[in-house]
Order: sequence, then structure tokens, then C-alpha cells
Amino acid sequence: MSHSLQILIISAASIGFFHTLMGPDHYLPFIMIGKARNWPLSKTIWLTILCGIGHVLSSILLGFIGIALEVQVQKLEWIESYRGNLAAWALIAFGLLYALWGLRHWFFKKNSHSHHTNDRKKITPWILFIIFVLGPCEPLIPLLMYPAANESIYGLLMVTGVFGVTTLVTMTSIVILSSCGLSFLSLNKFEKWSHSIAGLLIFLSGLAIQVLGL
Repeated sequence: MSHSLQILIISAASIGFFHTLMGPDHYLPFIMIGKARNWPLSKTIWLTILCGIGHVLSSILLGFIGIALEVQVQKLEWIESYRGNLAAWALIAFGLLYALWGLRHWFFKKNSHSHHTNDRKKITPWILFIIFVLGPCEPLIPLLMYPAANESIYGLLMVTGVFGVTTLVTMTSIVILSSCGLSFLSLNKFEKWSHSIAGLLIFLSGLAIQVLGL
């Protein structure tokens, strides 16, 4: 293994960790939705992993296609930027709509277990999955995949694998630690507002991504 490949692998782990840690959209939706819906931790973890895989694989596939077709990295960066913008607005819209639904849910408690509510509970995880598939791993292609491709196919696979695993482990670890921490807090007085609070925080995380570029 060459010295430059070693540096790329270390960079992949570091970038994967800090990219995930600094982006609240990578974990906040799962923490808040899981808490609001009283999901068992196992369900929250599996949804996190599923969305994380979709999030990473979408950029990896785009990178492999770009490398195979010898597409200039600037064009792929434009596509990733467009996807990121779309995903941020989707997260903002989802958070706002979920917050508004939370208000309706509170005002119409008698209908909270209706057929429509059950359908919405089934739809929510799929909405999150689609948003995460849309969301790119911005640094992956230009900083890691293209330089690794210049080394070898083995180097490309190693770098993308390390980045992907680090991202998933970081997402899942933050969700587990945060969910366990929230379980020790007494939030009964806020229970009736749980869905609205969850939606509001998801809305704000999407807004932070869009405005601050986190």
C-alpha cells in the first residue's frame, strides 16, 4: 500500500466522521422522530442504518459512473451541489409539514389512532429514506474517490469503504447515545407537543444546512 493511499484512507475516516458530526441532518431526524413516536431503539437504529446506506451509496454510485465515463469532477460536483440543495429543501418541507401535522394531531387526539394516522406512520420512514438518498456526501467524490481512482481500483474500493463505514458508524453511534440520553429525561409535560417539536427541530436542521452550509 502506497503512502499516498494510506493518507487517503486516513482522510476518508476523518472526513466521514467530521462530515457526519457537523451535519445535524445526519442524525437529528432519527432521534426526534424515534422519540416522538416512542419507537424502540432497535427500530430507530435500523432506520438510521437504512437511510445512511442510501445516503452513502447514492454518492458512491455517482462517483463510480463518473470515473468509468471519465466525467470531469467539476460536473459531478455540480450534480452533488444540486442534489444537496434539493435534499435540504426536502428536509425543510418535511420538518414543517410534520410540525403542522403534530399540531393537528394534538388538536384531534380522538383521531390519532385512525387509519390515516397509521398510514402516515408507515410513510414517514420512506420519506426520510428518499430525502437521504437525495442528499449527497459532498466531499466523497472530489476529495477521495477521484484521487483514489488514480491509485488503483483496490485503493478506490478501500477509500469508499472506509468512508461509508465511518459515516454509518458515526450516524448510528450519535443516534444511540442521544436516544439513550433522552430516555433518562422526564419529558412528560412536553409529550403532547412531541411531534411538533420533532418537526420544528428537523425544519431547523434543514434550514441550517441550506443557510449555513453545514
